[in-house]
Amino acid sequence: MTRRLIVYTDYKSPYAFVANAAIAALEESHGVTLDWRPYTLRIAEFLDPVASRSAHNWRKVRYAYRDARRFANQQGLVLKGPVRIFDAWLASAGMLFAQANGFFPAYHQTVFTRFWAHQLDLDVLDELVALVDEIAGLGAAFRAYAEGPAAEEHEALRLEAEGLGVFGVPTLVLDGELYWGGDRLSLVKEQLLARGRAGG
Repeated sequence: MTRRLIVYTDYKSPYAFVANAAIAALEESHGVTLDWRPYTLRIAEFLDPVASRSAHNWRKVRYAYRDARRFANQQGLVLKGPVRIFDAWLASAGMLFAQANGFFPAYHQTVFTRFWAHQLDLDVLDELVALVDEIAGLGAAFRAYAEGPAAEEHEALRLEAEGLGVFGVPTLVLDGELYWGGDRLSLVKEQLLARGRAGG
């Protein structure tokens, strides 16, 4: 039986972006099935609202983008710092819609790439509808989903994630154990190999 690895991600996270290819490669290199799920970050909860952000947290933000850009450069990725704080739940809803309608890989890669190149606003419904239409010809159906059950489904997944202990992205969940950050991939690989040898 193929082992399942849950992956929580958010399109507006620079660290999720630069870890995306390495996580995706686990399917082929380690024979796992990846279960991609959105965990849409609420930035103000851990870095303060912009208007009242402390100097300490501004230093963290500036460092995070410089750090992520190093990893992006290694992969030939374009990573431009965002011009504002985005509420990415609509892009996350697009992930769910793409999975349900069979075009997740193309949607996933395109949203990451275009957002970080400043070619897509994650919280503008018309832009996401146009993107879904471009990829799959299902723009109208996505709009209906986004304006209908998407918010409730997205919120249920958020609560489920936090029930597991998720607080950031990328987070990988292997047999109930959480691994946060792309720099934990080596530990995930070790565990996959060890469990494979043990037959469990």
